[in-house]
Amino acid sequence: MRLLNTNTFKVRKFDSIIPGYAIISHTWDTKELTFQKIRNLETAKLHAGWKKVEGACTLARGFGSNWIWIDTCCINKENGSEFSEALNSMYMCYSNSDVCYAYLSDASNMEDPSDPKSRFRRSKWFQRGWTLQELLTPPNVVFMDKDWKEIGTRYSLRDAISVITTIPVEVFEGREIETFSVAQRMSWAAFRKTLKPEDQAYPLMGIFGVHMTPIYSEGGIKAFIRRQQEIIKVSDNRSIFAW
Repeated sequence: MRLLNTNTFKVRKFDSIIPGYAIISHTWDTKELTFQKIRNLETAKLHAGWKKVEGACTLARGFGSNWIWIDTCCINKENGSEFSEALNSMYMCYSNSDVCYAYLSDASNMEDPSDPKSRFRRSKWFQRGWTLQELLTPPNVVFMDKDWKEIGTRYSLRDAISVITTIPVEVFEGREIETFSVAQRMSWAAFRKTLKPEDQAYPLMGIFGVHMTPIYSEGGIKAFIRRQQEIIKVSDNRSIFAW
C-alpha cells in the first residue's frame, strides 16, 4: 500500500512491513488532489485540494503519526488492476489503521451534535455509500469539523450517530458486526447515496467479507446481484433473501 508522509507530503509504497498510520475519511469535493498530481509538490500546493491534504497531515502529525492514508492521493486510479485491488482491500486498510479522522467539511464543533438541527446531524458524510465502512471498520474514529476542530469520537457520539444512521448503538460499543444478520447490515446502507450506481454494492464487500472485481459499466442492479451471489457463497444466513 501507499502512504503519505505527514512531514514531507511525499507518497511512499510499502510492500511488506507497513508502519503505523492514520487515515482520513472524507466526502469528495469537485477538485481533489490525485496520486498523479501530488507527486509534484510545487504544483500540488497550488491546487484547490491541497488545503484538505495539508490539514489532514497537520492533524495526524500533531498526534504523532508520521504516515497517513488518503484515498485520493494514495491510489493510482488510472491503473485498473491497482484500483480493483484497492477497492477489495479497503476494508482491511481501515481495519489496520491506528485511527481514522472523519473530516466533516459541513459541520462545526460549536454546535451540540445531539441537537437535531445541528450540522453534524445533517452532514453529507453520513449520507454517502463509502463512508459506511469508514464509520464501522477503524479501531477508533474521531470526527473533525470544517476547521479541523474535534467534534467527538465514534464512542462519545454513539447515541447521536445511531439516530442518524439507524445502526444499533451496540455496534459503536464494541459488538461485532458479524453478529448482525445480512439483512440488518444491508439496511444500514439502504438510504445512502453514491455518484455511481455500482457503488451501491461495492462499499459493502468488506462488511460481508467478500471480494469481487468492480466493473463500472455493469450497472447497479448487476453489481447488486453479483454481490448477493458472493455473500451466499460464504454465508448461510437466510435473511439475505429478504432483499
